[in-house]
Amino acid sequence: MATTFNNPFRSKRLAYRAVEDTPEDDDFIHSIQSDPLSYATSNTTLLKPQTKRDTLNGYKKHLMEDAILAVIILLPIQNIHGQPGTGSPEIWTPIGIIALKKDEPGHDHHRKSSISIDIAKPYQNHGYGSEAIEWVVDWGFRKAGLHRIAVESFSYNPGATRLYERLGFQFEGRQREAIWYDGGWHDMLIFGMLDREWEEQQQKKSKEGSSE
Repeated sequence: MATTFNNPFRSKRLAYRAVEDTPEDDDFIHSIQSDPLSYATSNTTLLKPQTKRDTLNGYKKHLMEDAILAVIILLPIQNIHGQPGTGSPEIWTPIGIIALKKDEPGHDHHRKSSISIDIAKPYQNHGYGSEAIEWVVDWGFRKAGLHRIAVESFSYNPGATRLYERLGFQFEGRQREAIWYDGGWHDMLIFGMLDREWEEQQQKKSKEGSSE
């Protein structure tokens, strides 16, 4: 069977690149961390205003050192010459960050990881998060040879729960009242996907596509 080689750092609408040590990336990452709603729905640390030093020494350092993969999610704004499809370079803007976390030291042989994702507020609710998650899951199983990929959500964020289930993640467990947020206790919800489940999902999509 012939193998088709596509750009591994592109999906249908988005592109993905490495996190760089540039003022532009520092500013973008800090803008994500400075949004209190995004912070509260993706982070269990104490919610408080974030300085740029907090961002660079905390979140960015984690992305650079504690992830198998950490990328900036990019959206094409326009073709430089205003004519999509001409092959001319495109202008890209960063809209989010997605990462696959490393397992604990000495646990690499388990071949598992977990996803963290943040989408900038102006680009939420457009399906970009779903597309990026599908891309990173594909990369994790197809390129990195992972066996299991997990993702967590909080009971006060039901939208994330619905998204993960729709993408094929299986509900695996609940840590009851594990999170204190906004004056009350909330549960941590754990979802997971195995490589064979992902393969079955891909086969199903392929059959559905060939029958159309």
